[in-house]
Amino acid sequence: MRIQETIIPGCYEILPNILKDERGRFVKTFHQDIFTEHGLATRFAEEYYTYSRRGVLRGLHFQIPPRDHVKLVTCVSGAVLDAVVDLRVGSPAYGKHLTFELSAEKANMLYLPAGLAHGFYVQSADALLLYKVTSVYSPAHDAGLLWSSAGISWPDRSPIISVRDGGFPAFAEFKSPFVFSATTPK
Repeated sequence: MRIQETIIPGCYEILPNILKDERGRFVKTFHQDIFTEHGLATRFAEEYYTYSRRGVLRGLHFQIPPRDHVKLVTCVSGAVLDAVVDLRVGSPAYGKHLTFELSAEKANMLYLPAGLAHGFYVQSADALLLYKVTSVYSPAHDAGLLWSSAGISWPDRSPIISVRDGGFPAFAEFKSPFVFSATTPK
């Protein structure tokens, strides 16, 4: 398992070893000791998945303090264009975004610190994304940014989105409650 830094502090792309044989593939998606060695969270409070079809865009989602959380995201079926935006005031990457192709074939994962907005666009016929998070879902702390407002080059200008996602505020209007600290645990 390789853990690669990105330009967003605390955000990592994780590339697991993929073992293949005539039966198929075996992929280890979590190893507590390796995560601990890299200073990454290992206590997850909830796990869930989303199933979506081609053309669906979900996001940009996050939870605000005090129920903010770290996310570990992987695509276990299909392929998506995954995007993150740094919302932490004082971060050297504040307002910047990154995109990644997450796919079952590559088995790559994203480790997202608290304070990042997250979303994805389904590129394959359908896709299944699995999430681990460090805090339980809290409707009162659930929030988001308008998908088209953070400068991300999505592959579709009119994706399939929910009414909720279409009603989020634009990045320029968002007053961030997240504060970056170089000493904040990942």
